[in-house]
Amino acid sequence: MANGWTEERKRKQAEAIRRWKPWEKSTGPKTQKGKDRSSLNAIKHGDRSRVWQEYAYALTLNRQFVRQIKKTVLMDRKRLLLTKELLEKRL
Repeated sequence: MANGWTEERKRKQAEAIRRWKPWEKSTGPKTQKGKDRSSLNAIKHGDRSRVWQEYAYALTLNRQFVRQIKKTVLMDRKRLLLTKELLEKRL
């Protein structure tokens, strides 16, 4: 009963909702204007729009590319330092 709902109360509420069937009364938009407007709900905040998802994916690819470049540069530096040390030892 952490949220104040006893098992009995939850059972009664579930029964009432099954009797009322509110999902059968949900009709959604009927006019073309309403349908056009509701079709924009998915991009209302922009977080789930296709453009935003593609942008996020491009950023992910870019991050991976930059990490790979950093690894390559680091390995090249190590090779260069080793080569320099070897040359200095020979001279």
